[in-house]
Amino acid sequence: MQHDDKGSKPGSFRENSPLTRTNTYPAAEFSIPPSVPPELQSVSRCASHRTAGKDALAQSADEDPHAVRRDEEAQSALTSQDEEPYPEGGRRAWLVVLGSFSGTIVGFGMMNTIGIFQTYISEHQLKDYNESTIGWIFGVYVFLSFFCGIQIGPVFDARGPRLLIIAGSVLMCASMFLLGLCTQYWHFMLVFGVLGGLGTSLIFTPAISAVGHFFLEKRGNATGIAAAGGSLGGVIFPLMLQRLFPSVGFAWATRILGFIFLFCCTFAILLIRSRLPPRPGQSVMPDLKILGEPSYALLTCGIYFMEWGLFVPITYITSFATSTGALSPAFSYQLVAIMNAGSCIGRWAPGYIADKLGRFNSMIGALVLCGATTFTLWLPTSVLEPTTSADATVIKALIIVYALIFGFASGSNISLTPVCVGQLCDTKDYGRYYATCYTIVSFGTLTGIPIAGSLVQATNGRFWGVVIWTGLCYVVSLGCFIWSRAIRVGWKLGIKF
Repeated sequence: MQHDDKGSKPGSFRENSPLTRTNTYPAAEFSIPPSVPPELQSVSRCASHRTAGKDALAQSADEDPHAVRRDEEAQSALTSQDEEPYPEGGRRAWLVVLGSFSGTIVGFGMMNTIGIFQTYISEHQLKDYNESTIGWIFGVYVFLSFFCGIQIGPVFDARGPRLLIIAGSVLMCASMFLLGLCTQYWHFMLVFGVLGGLGTSLIFTPAISAVGHFFLEKRGNATGIAAAGGSLGGVIFPLMLQRLFPSVGFAWATRILGFIFLFCCTFAILLIRSRLPPRPGQSVMPDLKILGEPSYALLTCGIYFMEWGLFVPITYITSFATSTGALSPAFSYQLVAIMNAGSCIGRWAPGYIADKLGRFNSMIGALVLCGATTFTLWLPTSVLEPTTSADATVIKALIIVYALIFGFASGSNISLTPVCVGQLCDTKDYGRYYATCYTIVSFGTLTGIPIAGSLVQATNGRFWGVVIWTGLCYVVSLGCFIWSRAIRVGWKLGIKF
């Protein structure tokens, strides 16, 4: 039989087979070299990607909460390729915190002392005016303190904090030195309401915003330390004024306060810096389009109602305590100091906890405590009558406990809100987001104090209507914060956000 090599029997493999590997040549396996050294490369994405992906982020919360947290941290930490990483500490960063602490002693310290001025003025210079009319002075003050931020914030982003703080320091010191000369209603409105409000805004907006430029992971703790200056001022100033008013008179008491402001403002001017270089080409005009983001809009709404209720007890706690008859006028003045003593701890501790458990989570817990203490401690004292010594003792105890616990819980209302705002934006836009939020909030602070004064008149000098109003404001604020958080990370409580 003739043998055929091409039959069914397998033949040997030949080296010149046409089936060859396509990547045997070294030139076929290539890569594109990076345009910059690997250690300098960074991945960045545009801001629109952050907001556009939030729905997908919420959907993935159930699958991997840790991945959600990592993504949220990455969103907050996005920086441009020419931007330095967050220092998270160091001498320069902590000196900024010290400068901000000094600035908030003046700005927030004055804001936390308006109850003392309201009570004294209503009993002396403006005793012929009703509570609601006098309340407009302090309403205008708080309103301008927040409203002017819509322009101050963008100017801070573009020019830095130095000139803003210098201007605010001049206005605040002038307000205190001129306040002792005021005798008419329009004098107090112009000097305290307008001049003081503008000065406060020019100081505290860049003071708080500058801290956010140096901290991300520790932002809650650092902002809480800076904001605690306002509570320290709120402890010192009422006790000081209580002694100075009868001993040296109203005029010199306010002048001494002006010299303290001058000292603190000097430290603020020297120490507060912006980490990012000024951007002269950036527009300083307000941009309300950022309210189109649902989570940010709900956060702004929540802060609106929170501030609507916050300044009511700060302003009227002294007048309320005096009206009960259970506390002496001297001790009623000290309630503001007790409230701010609790707030001093409440501004730092929640910030530290927020870095561990989540900024929104800590804020929601604080709002629950504010609402609960208002309904369970302040409301009973507003309806009880001190007919016996035992009743007077109960009322006094409840008021003291309320001032201390509410002060602690409400301290986070100031220190954590900037951190929550910063959670929803890039650092380069932090001043704009923060200022735009508080510009909307300012309209609540404008009307909150006069509304409370009207409620006191409507209830014939009783304060139960004011208490219910305050508690309801906190309930609505709590709902808005929970909803804002849910848009970002879903409804599960265990997610750190």
